[in-house]
Amino acid sequence: MNTPKPSPTDRQAFYERISTQNLTPLWEVLHALVPLQPNTACQPAMWAYEQTRPELMAAGQLITAAEAVRRVLILENPALRGQSAITQSLYAGLQLILPGEIAPSHRHTQSALRFIVEGLGAYTSVAGERTTMHPGDFIITPSWAWHDHGCAAQADGGEPVVWLDGLDIPMLRFFDAGFAQTAAVDAQLLSRSEGQSFAQWGHNMAPVRSIPSAMRPFGATSPIFNYPYARSREALDQLERCEAPDPAHGHMLRYVNPQTGGWPMPTLGTFMQRCPSGFQGMGHRQTAGRVYSVVEGNAVATIARGDTSHRFNVSPRDHFVVPSWWRLTLNCDSNGGCVLFSYSDQPVHEALSIFRQQLD
Repeated sequence: MNTPKPSPTDRQAFYERISTQNLTPLWEVLHALVPLQPNTACQPAMWAYEQTRPELMAAGQLITAAEAVRRVLILENPALRGQSAITQSLYAGLQLILPGEIAPSHRHTQSALRFIVEGLGAYTSVAGERTTMHPGDFIITPSWAWHDHGCAAQADGGEPVVWLDGLDIPMLRFFDAGFAQTAAVDAQLLSRSEGQSFAQWGHNMAPVRSIPSAMRPFGATSPIFNYPYARSREALDQLERCEAPDPAHGHMLRYVNPQTGGWPMPTLGTFMQRCPSGFQGMGHRQTAGRVYSVVEGNAVATIARGDTSHRFNVSPRDHFVVPSWWRLTLNCDSNGGCVLFSYSDQPVHEALSIFRQQLD
């Protein structure tokens, strides 16, 4: 017996009926759920510092660091407005602290990085140890570690200080795993000397005696929480003298956890690279989205997917984002090259065995 072929009306009636039971047909959405290649909704974007800095300073006149808890302008992806996200899994913001201010102590399950963009005189305290901030420093705030920030008074040399905040907020939001706690005091009591963690771990050496539990790294996070730019820049200069640049990245290094040799944080990978003068890079793409901060020099960042291409002329303190599986090409003129800091969700991709990259 021949079964009559269902009409479009029959199918639509079926879909409407099962919808009342919170059911939906996979075959209608399969290609979107399991695409042939990553197809993020995120868009490439750039934030020119000459435009964002005046707005940061205006924010400094409108709200204090204590009132705001953290005086930050979020870098929102144009395709994710209202979600406080620069990619589906990453958060980025520019934070300002003014001379004499304290950003009060709190902690949260989200892991955070600070990359210092501008200014002198500020510090951050993490788990009882303080570190002074300098432009180009990469500083870690581990998950669930107490932390506060402050800036010296103007009479003591304090300046407006700006840094890039990078966090895994959207990632933890996806897992519904966000917790936060506010401290009873604005500034935590210091229990360790400044530079102590770097002395213990920052010279290819490690303490012989076991570390008290209160001073141990939090989870899988590096025991170093300030990676000074002077050391990073020195390493890049030495590499440039000793070896040819990578065809896509120039001279690129990733920051490491000295305990494990792995990533400094379990969810955020961090990198510093130098593209030499006249560098004409190959295009490359990867599944991990990446946020860039320009430290020195100028470059042209071309970010493309299919027939769509974005060309950004980037200068010091500019920021831009390369979404998943968009092709990035970096080019520099003959006037000195550039230095770039970046962070991504690559550690999570690698932990899940889903990381892919490709030279184009």
